[in-house]
Amino acid sequence: MQVFRGIGHRALMPDLRAGGPAGPGHAITIGNFDGVHRGHQAMLALLQNEARHRGLASCVLTFEPHPRDFFAARAGKPESAPRRISTLRDKLAEIERCSVDRVVVMRFDATLASLTPQDFIERVLCAGLGARYVLVGDDFTFGARRAGTYETLDLAGRERGFDVARMLSYEVHGLRVSSSAVREALAAGELARAEALLGRPYAISGHVRHGRKLGRGLGFPTLNLRFGHARPAASGIFVARVRGLGPAALPAVASLGVRPSVEDDGRVLLEAHVFDWPATLGPDGGYGRLVHVELLHKLHDELKYGSLEALRSGIEADTRAARDWFVKSGTPARR
Repeated sequence: MQVFRGIGHRALMPDLRAGGPAGPGHAITIGNFDGVHRGHQAMLALLQNEARHRGLASCVLTFEPHPRDFFAARAGKPESAPRRISTLRDKLAEIERCSVDRVVVMRFDATLASLTPQDFIERVLCAGLGARYVLVGDDFTFGARRAGTYETLDLAGRERGFDVARMLSYEVHGLRVSSSAVREALAAGELARAEALLGRPYAISGHVRHGRKLGRGLGFPTLNLRFGHARPAASGIFVARVRGLGPAALPAVASLGVRPSVEDDGRVLLEAHVFDWPATLGPDGGYGRLVHVELLHKLHDELKYGSLEALRSGIEADTRAARDWFVKSGTPARR
């Protein structure tokens, strides 16, 4: 899968002008795709099918930061933005799993926010991406003040020669699948419900970074991953599985949050303590590795301990609780 930061790249445009191996222009879908849940997956499958039948490259147009992040920051109320389900890395990885040919990540800024619906269609979809087919969700709006609707896009398509389609809501057990529903499940600590909406365990990936090695000093070494957003959709202490350290996933206990007992700088960190560390890696063999941490069950919210000894006792209790959960739930610790 090719990833482009914005439109107008040389690697992208010659293909549009000359009509590369996948044909002239793109079959496009537009959205934030936070979490890439089962509704998104169904939309991407439909996009791929339409692109294949039309001889086009499939393309996802998405935005970073999330448009609601931008507007919340501009209004001086960053707390009103939606909590983030996935990092950009994880979003792109899940889109790639759906066999999309290309992703264009546009920076959502004041210039993009001010485009009228007509300008967005002309500059981004037509001139920038060579739209031949555009697929959107049932609640799609675009352009300044969200003035553009599906009907606006459909009329422009008739005039400019591209097809427009709309996909209705996707439901699981009678419930509409949406990023909001995933956020609600994660906020409530309902990881099984989040997994049903996502079609996979909720997970966060990243490269293991060096930290203060406080956990090692307490007898519980951890893998440290940064979460690139200040307000994650999930937080707390979790039963987890870690992939990327060997051929199988390894059972672990993980903390996602701001570590109130250790520091108060507001940075969000995912820390995972693997129960059975592979001896072949050695004590420092995890650093720099790209790992994938699945959060399977929430034990409790983050706690602030009054001393390092209290923190050590808390981690020890969480580790026992996580081991017990694997046994009692019948969930495979390694898979």
